[in-house]
Amino acid sequence: MGLYGVMRSSVSGMNAQSSKLGTVSDNIVNANTTGYKRAETEFKSVVTTQSTTSYNSGGVEAITSYAISTAGNMEYTTSVTDLAIDGNGFFVVADNDGTPFLTRAGHFVADSDGNLVNTAGYYLQGFDLSNGKPSVVANALTGLQRVNINQAQLEASPTTKGSLSGNLPANAAIETAPLPSANNGTLSAINYTSKTSLVAYDDVGNEMQLDIYFTKTGTDTWEVSVFNNADSTDGSFPYATPVTTVHGNTYANPLSTTTLTFEANGKLSATSPTSFGFHIPDHEPAGEDVEISIEGMTQLAADFGVDDPVLNGSAPQSVESVTIDKDGTLYMVYEDGSREATYRIPIADVASEDNLAPMGGEVYTTTNESGDVQVGFPGENGMGLMVSGAVEGSNVDLAEELTNMIISQRSFSANSKVFQTGSDLLSEVVNLAR
Repeated sequence: MGLYGVMRSSVSGMNAQSSKLGTVSDNIVNANTTGYKRAETEFKSVVTTQSTTSYNSGGVEAITSYAISTAGNMEYTTSVTDLAIDGNGFFVVADNDGTPFLTRAGHFVADSDGNLVNTAGYYLQGFDLSNGKPSVVANALTGLQRVNINQAQLEASPTTKGSLSGNLPANAAIETAPLPSANNGTLSAINYTSKTSLVAYDDVGNEMQLDIYFTKTGTDTWEVSVFNNADSTDGSFPYATPVTTVHGNTYANPLSTTTLTFEANGKLSATSPTSFGFHIPDHEPAGEDVEISIEGMTQLAADFGVDDPVLNGSAPQSVESVTIDKDGTLYMVYEDGSREATYRIPIADVASEDNLAPMGGEVYTTTNESGDVQVGFPGENGMGLMVSGAVEGSNVDLAEELTNMIISQRSFSANSKVFQTGSDLLSEVVNLAR
């Protein structure tokens, strides 16, 4: 067994070094591949049963592992859809069939349909925010869909809420009838204290000017009436009062009337409404009302004034760009500068990243050794932060790989020399019989 064992041992050594050279080769050619994790070959000795009178050589076994948990250098780019993770975790991507994978390769671009896809053809997955806050399954990659940034379509956003603060003059005179709430389409001599206007939008983006009248009707008591300016006469009374039927409901001017009451200190009383609502006739469904908060309204000895009036909604406009925050929220930025959160990009992680199973295209799947997947959002529960305008480069060190290549080459040559020596000695033994 001695000479045969020597030859078998040297063959196992050459096989092991060949495996080592294979990983070195892969690492070198992928030194500039986004999100690539270097392969490592380690060796384990194989020992055979020994006796005290002779030695039976064993061999060596090559074991390949991957440095998945080691981050590559962050490389900054000019594209906001290039993404990197500063810390733990992986992006969730899916192939054409919808099979999910994990990856750190974050060079994403929009395809012809607007879906974000990386260089290997995997689609970035996220939670759609159009229906509100997403429901996240912490231990499964469910509820995700392709992140789409289609910027070609026009979008119109209806007004549904807003806020209005300011001051109502405490020393204003009390008005007597007829008040704005008595508008009947013919009266022009209506008594009121102050007026302001706001712009709202219906479901298809039509602009609607709202005229809001504040009328002092008693000590610490005010009437707030909302009118549709389109039904006015030169921007004031009388407002026409057409009966408009929408989805079975009827609407006329005023759209709403609310009574506010104030405390002696000029703040809204505890029993006073803190908002007023109305319905834009073109809104659908019929129950979708506009609610405007007036919690910040005061009644002080100062002039009438309105502070920071804010109403949501917009006219039809196209998406100008997208932005992605460090918490994974993707915003559509419209022509008027407004932003709309459309997706939340999650991060997934496992207990043992280095035991993930690598697939083609720098993606990974879970194994028994890696542990189950854990899903969360950037910056939460130990997950890394998302960095827009950057990608994670390969974690290959070229100097180290070239050194390993030289060592493996020398070791392979030494093993081949052992094999040649064993072969020569075996030839000598065969020649003894001649």
